[in-house]
Amino acid sequence: KKILIGKSVTKGLGAGGYPEIGAKSAEVDRPLIEKELEGAHLVLVCGGMGGGTGGGAAPIVAQIAKEQGAIVVAMVTYPFALERARKKKADEGIKLLKKSCDSVIILDNNRLVQLVPNLPMTEAFAVADEILARAISGLVWTITQPSLINIDFADVRAIMEGGGVGFIAVGEGKGNDKVRAAAEGVIKNRLLDVDFEGAKGALIHISGGSDLTLGDAIKAGELITEKMDAEANVKWGARIMQNYEGKLEIVAIVTGVKGASVGGSSSFAEEETAVPAYGEELEVLG
Repeated sequence: KKILIGKSVTKGLGAGGYPEIGAKSAEVDRPLIEKELEGAHLVLVCGGMGGGTGGGAAPIVAQIAKEQGAIVVAMVTYPFALERARKKKADEGIKLLKKSCDSVIILDNNRLVQLVPNLPMTEAFAVADEILARAISGLVWTITQPSLINIDFADVRAIMEGGGVGFIAVGEGKGNDKVRAAAEGVIKNRLLDVDFEGAKGALIHISGGSDLTLGDAIKAGELITEKMDAEANVKWGARIMQNYEGKLEIVAIVTGVKGASVGGSSSFAEEETAVPAYGEELEVLG
């Protein structure tokens, strides 16, 4: 479902890359947003940092959701280092999100250059979109659908509540060594320049065919979490997929990371400097 916000502000146009316009668009239609989010237990706020809607409207939506008692998780992209003006706006937007969100999951476009340097630009961006989509679909599936091993809402709350800055990582493996290959993929393919070491929490979702064993799932989790904090809260789920024979896919959402440097910026995980708060189409899932 989509709702239109800020029509009186933008006159039917976009925010033009100005976060203050995005914020005003959300504020003028605050009652509409409040109505749509009423009764929500978990709100995922997805957007591109550095733009008008992502940088301005997303923090307002997060604030409204938090005021209504929801667990609020932002999943946002961060611009390339060469986009200097957008980087500054993105930094401010993330700081604002941290004020209202339990966890802010960052997908840094600069990591795309390292992970898929030779892909055409459209395909490279599709990689980031696919990782985000897999993380969201995997999370929603394990909460709402019967799985081999379920993650329930209480598990999500435990990991995300007060989770701070985090990241998404995806790995895939095939054949006899699929468990190790998938786990190594997760460790390598993270869209934030930060290590697993010291992370405080993780939601790990494992998908495999009918040949997936409990031992496989446990081994994958052990390989991924061995460098995390000894007291880290780790929840994991697993499901059987008909078309996954001989294949294993792992999606990890890791929270509470320290020293996260994004696009060359200072650490969002440690920085708590206050910044001033400042019609687009807003999509409401559900």
